[in-house]
Amino acid sequence: MSVNEKFGAIRNGLLEFIVLQIIAVEKVYAADILKQLGNTEFATQEGTLYPLLSKMRREGLLDYEWKESEAGPPRKYYELTAKGREQLQATLEYWNQINATVKQLAQKQNAEEL
Repeated sequence: MSVNEKFGAIRNGLLEFIVLQIIAVEKVYAADILKQLGNTEFATQEGTLYPLLSKMRREGLLDYEWKESEAGPPRKYYELTAKGREQLQATLEYWNQINATVKQLAQKQNAEEL
């Protein structure tokens, strides 16, 4: 089993966190989210992103507004709600704790190997 296969569930779980981070920067169109994810290990398809955005909206983490587009029909631009910003902050704090633990354990292991 490859590392990508082994950690696929973790990657999928982190996708919501990454999407929150992207939307926190500015109001963003779904295609722009896909583009930002495209060259990363979080690259995904519309069929994954749109249901995730809908779920996040139902949970009150984000909202959207329609804006006219020069290139066609109006587009939904997503933005975080206050609850979404709280969720992002809580997730970021948790991520930092996990990251610190992993680093601490790795340093301990490296010290024991010396």
